[in-house]
Amino acid sequence: MREVAESIELAATLSGVSVLPQEYTRLLGYPRGWVMEGRARELADWAREWYATNGRPWFYARQAESFEIAGDSICIDGTPFSSVRLGNTLRLAEAHSAILVAVGAGAEAEDEARRRWKDEKPDEYFFLEMFASAVVEHLTTATGARLCDWAEQHEMAVLPHYSPGYPGWDIAEQPRLLELMKRTRKERFPAGVDVLDSGMLVPRKTLLAVFGLTRQTETLRRLTELVPCENCSFGPCQYRRAPYRRAPRPFGEQVAARVAVLDQDAEYSVNRKALKRWAKERLSMCRCEDGSLDAVFRYEGTTCTNMGRPLAFDYNVKLGPRAEGYPIREQRCVPAAGDTGHAYMCQYIENPERLIKAVDSEKPLGGDRLNAVLAWRREPSAAGCFCEAASRNHKWGLVLETIHYALAQEELEQDTERLL
Repeated sequence: MREVAESIELAATLSGVSVLPQEYTRLLGYPRGWVMEGRARELADWAREWYATNGRPWFYARQAESFEIAGDSICIDGTPFSSVRLGNTLRLAEAHSAILVAVGAGAEAEDEARRRWKDEKPDEYFFLEMFASAVVEHLTTATGARLCDWAEQHEMAVLPHYSPGYPGWDIAEQPRLLELMKRTRKERFPAGVDVLDSGMLVPRKTLLAVFGLTRQTETLRRLTELVPCENCSFGPCQYRRAPYRRAPRPFGEQVAARVAVLDQDAEYSVNRKALKRWAKERLSMCRCEDGSLDAVFRYEGTTCTNMGRPLAFDYNVKLGPRAEGYPIREQRCVPAAGDTGHAYMCQYIENPERLIKAVDSEKPLGGDRLNAVLAWRREPSAAGCFCEAASRNHKWGLVLETIHYALAQEELEQDTERLL
């Protein structure tokens, strides 16, 4: 167990943030160098101005009092965490300590975005949601810059941050990390943050992270994949050791930008453990040459009458290319090949043609981007059959959320690989 002599603790609720236009544009899904005009510019300016007036961004950072790496386990202030990737990074950099960081855009933007959606203003909802996400990114970057400043004065270096839910770190450990962070010393934790059983934070636009700390600065210069500067957009930093990876390249060396098109910190209607299991066991996806994607989800349930006969339906969904935000282009729901259980549903017995036609004709969110499922408020329905519209909508929601979860996790893993 290594006790640390250095000590840093920072906490503040900020009066404002300076989100870089290019970072906000990236989160909105536009390509690098894109200049917004017309309605898009109006909405982007509105979201920025609304947040400047109403938002309450905050951050907290505290150096751990004790730190130990043992095998795949990282022990911080007596609390164990299991992450092979984080452990390997800390071990490779010969980290001697860790800094716990929490940042948040505040609940105000989420509440306002929810009101805008209920008022049938999806554009305002989307732009404000993405600006809040940009605020979280900015706060993480700015906090990292503060830590770099402090570390440099003590002849140390700060490693790239890592968070529960990233590849190799189970999001189920998020409650434990939050509880540890709230053990503040002199500073007060600046905001109310809770965590659900799924590991999702409330408010959603909140991030918990661990930054490793090392005295082996020469090691970092040799191991370029551990240089945090390549992941840091803080332009005026005087301690930069390497160029920012997303910085514009000279003409002729431009490469396609990797932009976020799915909310990777999504709030789903069911817990992530269920979505993870369904994505693995019930969902199959195939990418086409034109960039579109075909997904098939196998639903298995039982009828509500006739002694609960088992039934199976196949949901077929075609999504447009990622560059377009995965628009939902085609949808179809039909009884699975060989299924006989659907014939025992009460509405099928009463009028089979009418029920099957209703099931096949309903295409909720058709034409919308896949992200729209996150704001789709559906009437709860636990019925396993397809007799009522509420039950059918409920199932479509689960299907689209599973597809969203699978793609968002795939993108998160790919993006994290790039950063590491």
